Amino acid sequence: MKKKVLITGASGTVGQALTDLLINKGHEVVHISRSEKFNAKVKTYKWDLQKKKIDSNCLDGVDTIVHLAGAGIADKRWTKERKEILIKSRTESIKLICDLMKNKKNQVKEIISASAAGYYSDRGNDLLTETDLPSNDFLGNCCILWENAVDEGKTSDLRIVKFRTGVILDKDSGALEKIAAPIKLGFGASLGNGNQWISWIHLDDVAEMYLSGIENENLNGAYNMSSPYPITNASLTKSIAQQLKKPLWLPNVPAFALKLALGEMSAVVLGSTKMDTKKIEETGFRFKFPEIKSALKDIYA
Repeated sequence: MKKKVLITGASGTVGQALTDLLINKGHEVVHISRSEKFNAKVKTYKWDLQKKKIDSNCLDGVDTIVHLAGAGIADKRWTKERKEILIKSRTESIKLICDLMKNKKNQVKEIISASAAGYYSDRGNDLLTETDLPSNDFLGNCCILWENAVDEGKTSDLRIVKFRTGVILDKDSGALEKIAAPIKLGFGASLGNGNQWISWIHLDDVAEMYLSGIENENLNGAYNMSSPYPITNASLTKSIAQQLKKPLWLPNVPAFALKLALGEMSAVVLGSTKMDTKKIEETGFRFKFPEIKSALKDIYA
């Protein structure tokens, strides 16, 4: 069944990739954004989170809401004000839509939302399933508030799917771009002891998993969004260097230096999160790029 999908945060890397995939699959897509229209293929409605204003027409004919909105976790140092922005950009945005649904007749049946591997945060070598408890730190608490805000949709009898997303690999954005930049210049190095686990996923698999969340109405609840084969920071750094045919000769960047430079935000690069993906695979989902070598080869093709 073809659906009409409203995407929040559609100007981001995932939003753009998902928009293209949905259109190619014959679904209708609309965006909601604080800025003017940025994609000629779709209609864009406006909202203002600070003023709690939203164009009520955004729900017209919509079957599915995909919630991707949220300020970048690693874009700026975590001051008290920044932490508030990180949380509110994720929670207040979906709350605005849920409130609109309660006050306007609509046909919305489901919310498919981003969450993050930060739900588990730094858990060493533990293999983490969706039933594991969240971490009691900023990342964990941010994800709890985020997921709880999305779960408000249950009061309207909506199907709720939450994808706890690992490190998304894309050549032109996010973590891979930042890791690869010094490697390209011959100054690449692992971070901390390099043994921290990274649950990574190719951007194409991210978009395909969201598509599965939309089309497969048996999906419900939280799912880990990661490759089935997490790797350590040292292994990822080495794999990128091999793909780019660059040497690695510098010692690891010490953890204390990263903590001095990044403060509490150093948890993003020093934390170890190893996610299990059996739950999503048991729904029939199949990864295009389960292994890092084939993923990087495709990305840098």
